[in-house]
Amino acid sequence: MSNDTQKVWFITAANKGLGAATAREALALGNKVVAAARNPESVIQALGESPDLLPVKLDVTDDAQVRAAVAAAMERFGRIDVLAHVAGYGLIGYFEEMSETLIRKQMETNLFGAMKLTREVLPIMRSQRSGLIIGVSSTSGVRAVGGGSVYSASKFALEGWLEGMHVDLAPYGIRCMIIEPGAFRTDFFNTATSFAFSDLEIDDYREQRAALYNLMVSQHGKQPGDPARFAKAVMQAVTSPNPPLRLLAGKAAVSTIDKHLAERRAEYAAWSAVSAACDFE
Repeated sequence: MSNDTQKVWFITAANKGLGAATAREALALGNKVVAAARNPESVIQALGESPDLLPVKLDVTDDAQVRAAVAAAMERFGRIDVLAHVAGYGLIGYFEEMSETLIRKQMETNLFGAMKLTREVLPIMRSQRSGLIIGVSSTSGVRAVGGGSVYSASKFALEGWLEGMHVDLAPYGIRCMIIEPGAFRTDFFNTATSFAFSDLEIDDYREQRAALYNLMVSQHGKQPGDPARFAKAVMQAVTSPNPPLRLLAGKAAVSTIDKHLAERRAEYAAWSAVSAACDFE
């Protein structure tokens, strides 16, 4: 990749999983990477050292850390071309069994943290008249599944926000892209790092709760998605002359969402007469 096509990537949660894989691929293609993580030393452990790599300390919910991380990126590289929101986690369980504190924490990390960081980066991209904002969503950002209502709420909101921004920012040469992965072999289902479970207990949910928890933890280390191939797919989409607004990632994601959309269109068709009857004559 020639110097004039080098990009500066700012990637959150770049010390593990999909974030680290994306950062590794970006570096391999000759880009510069600002790799953000709560513990910057873990970035070095995951990616090694390079003059093209800048590890920064970042909790996306912390205003001061957001400002400092973006300032460090600009001081080192002078621009930000791609902002990739990878940081997030899954809150799993049934709504009634989740405290408001836990629900708000999910939204703060998965949605408001991404908004906070984007607000800091957008003036830079507008002054450049170019930029790409990537949000790593989920198939659960397209359709909800049992035990994932609040997680889906955070991802549905992320997708709606980015889709609207894609329209609003087009006059300034800034695009958005939403990545919708299925299950990838990361630590997403590791309760110690990336996966939180409901914190209240209601007797009616006891059997469902136990079955759901066992199902989730049993998937750890068995997910079919390859993070390295995810990163290659993202790079292919980003560098395409006609990049997508949404990109599904993984075979299961494609089949699941294809089925979901077909069912949704069938429901629309079945109720179209009722829908159309709502207008004034």
